[in-house]
Amino acid sequence: MAGCAATGVRATLRAMPFLRLVFLSLLLLTACGSEQNDPYPLGERGGNILYAAFTERPKHLDPVQSYSEDEIAFTAQIYEPPLQYHYLRRPYALVPATGETVPVARYYDAQGRELPADAPAASIASSVYEIRLRPGIRYQPHPAFAVDDAGHPWYDRLDREQLRGIDKVADFAKTGSRELLADDYIYQIKRLAHPRLHSPIFSLMAERIVGLRELGATLRTAAKTLPADGWLDLDRFQLPGVTRVDSHTYRIVLHGKYPQFAYWLAMPFFAPVPREVDRFYSQPGMAEKNLTLDWYPVGTGPFMLTENNPNSRMVLERNPNFHGESYPCDGEAGDRAAGLLDDCGKALPFIDKAVYSREKESIPYWNKFLQGYYDASGISSDSYDQAVRLGVGGDVQLTDEMREKGIRLLTSVRPSIFYQGFNMLDPVVGGLSESATKLRQAVSIAIDQEEFISIFMNGRGIAANSPLPPGIFGFVDGEAGINPVVYDWVDGQARRKPIEVAKKLLAEAGWPNGRNARSGEPLVLYLDTTGGGMGDKSRLDWLTRQFAKLDIQLVVRSTDYNRFQNKVRKGAVQLFYMGWNADYPDPENFLFLLAGSEGKVATGGENGANYVNPEFDRLFEQMKNMESSGPRGAERLAIIRQAVAVLQRDAPWIYGFHPKNYTLGHVWLHNRKPTDMGNNTLKYQRIDVAARQESRQAWNRPVLWPLAAMAAGLLLLVLPAAVGYRRRERGTAR
Repeated sequence: MAGCAATGVRATLRAMPFLRLVFLSLLLLTACGSEQNDPYPLGERGGNILYAAFTERPKHLDPVQSYSEDEIAFTAQIYEPPLQYHYLRRPYALVPATGETVPVARYYDAQGRELPADAPAASIASSVYEIRLRPGIRYQPHPAFAVDDAGHPWYDRLDREQLRGIDKVADFAKTGSRELLADDYIYQIKRLAHPRLHSPIFSLMAERIVGLRELGATLRTAAKTLPADGWLDLDRFQLPGVTRVDSHTYRIVLHGKYPQFAYWLAMPFFAPVPREVDRFYSQPGMAEKNLTLDWYPVGTGPFMLTENNPNSRMVLERNPNFHGESYPCDGEAGDRAAGLLDDCGKALPFIDKAVYSREKESIPYWNKFLQGYYDASGISSDSYDQAVRLGVGGDVQLTDEMREKGIRLLTSVRPSIFYQGFNMLDPVVGGLSESATKLRQAVSIAIDQEEFISIFMNGRGIAANSPLPPGIFGFVDGEAGINPVVYDWVDGQARRKPIEVAKKLLAEAGWPNGRNARSGEPLVLYLDTTGGGMGDKSRLDWLTRQFAKLDIQLVVRSTDYNRFQNKVRKGAVQLFYMGWNADYPDPENFLFLLAGSEGKVATGGENGANYVNPEFDRLFEQMKNMESSGPRGAERLAIIRQAVAVLQRDAPWIYGFHPKNYTLGHVWLHNRKPTDMGNNTLKYQRIDVAARQESRQAWNRPVLWPLAAMAAGLLLLVLPAAVGYRRRERGTAR
């Protein structure tokens, strides 16, 4: 109760300790305010600080390894790859970050002759991307850049003894900075091949970047000669596919044509790591104290990590050396009306600090959000009914309690899909025969995805019509985008076909009323799953009832994850559940899941359905190396629509649903737009600090009347005793 005060205690109370305590407590309570509930330090009160929570501790903050949502929430604010996604535009569009422009690939044949931009992919032997950096960009202050008057690093020959008393980066007395150079990006790309770092994208990039696979083999040999904590200086090794043009320009050469590579240039994997930072953290004793790039990242972005306690609290603060950037002035329809263009042209970032607190349980997280101590929150199953409700038309709306607090609801469809696949190698459900195709179409109609989303996902999803989710080039909304096998367009909306249509298709497939037309045997289908978690039984019971609508018996075969994966690899399944999250916002990243060249059994690829249709494969090969923008964008869209129509007709998947994200934000938090691609969004957020403080005070006033009532009751109990005590004292005195 620091800061509370009480005065004016009567002399008569001094002789009565219990009564005096009650009276003082009442006065103390009346002097206390809402700040007593504030979970943050007094020094942060009124600061331009964004408060958020995280539930899982990040494991890797080194951009060569980091590949999870828990980590990129931090790394994307610190590191700057050459490209980024425009914050407001949809479909997602690449724009420069540290680069001057979005690079356009130049193509060459096997003889080294340059080819036109529309050259057939088969004639292209190599693609060249040249990235020019903006001059004057500088790194955050860091001891790795500290140098003496002669330009020699202060901290390049440390040992364990010299590290005594140093437990965090802030303990180093000296820091420095320097300009961002092309060599820093080259050094990081070489780190993808480092045998001790185990980058998750090395194998993929080794197929694309010229010489990267060979560099990996060379580094593995070199690493064997080093001690466990030895430093591998990557500048000693050449990478022919990544070269320096000048101090601010570097060149990347790829095998063949791969237009999706530009999306990788917006990921932290391709952010810069300076050689001296790698050297600094590789010194003896550093790793033992968690003094590593995995713990203390170094970047040129708008924020730097100043506190890292992943079990409790992580803090990002404004990078004083940030090169500057402006809030965007254009977006998509509706952004201006939503206030998302109000800060057009203003300098970024808006906030000075972001404090992230670890919350392991959803209830404390939710309660602190409602108190105004977190600026935004997701919606867990525990708080769903308190936060939102379904409107008359089935749309999701905020509850009255949320609206009264001025809380805003943001929804977005994730670039993901969850689907139920048919094994196209199976003799019953597989193949492209008319009977097998109609069987799959009938089941696709019968499984009511809308009902599943409503019951099991609280409405947080939309039924899928194809592999392509909203926000991805090639997705078509409205009547033109429905799956005509499963839906009709009625009164301006998609309506699932009646079950009678599915039964008719099943009969035409040779299974009238779920029985073989010749033998009379019942149709039994087998679903392999990794079930066993909370709620799985009810979901599988629901699914069994969906098949029963067609008189099909569903047998569920549950197993552990490893066994399930092994069965899918061998094609020893009939039906199975799978999901896919986009690596980058290109239709190729979804349609390749059904390409014949990706067959799980044939090639070990990602096509778990083992679907092969020469017509689809031809269309996929046509579109996969085309650009979505420019003069050929319309042509690519037309090819995608043809390919999607083939998939809808063949039904190798039951196109399940695209999940929705629901997030809540307080009225004082501005410039929030859902995005599942661009992760460097903290710099766009703005806080109205005064409005937040006012709401916190209003929502967290102490409720004193129960204490006052209790104290009054105590007074009534002790007052007769006090009066009697005073009488006895006076009588004794007389």
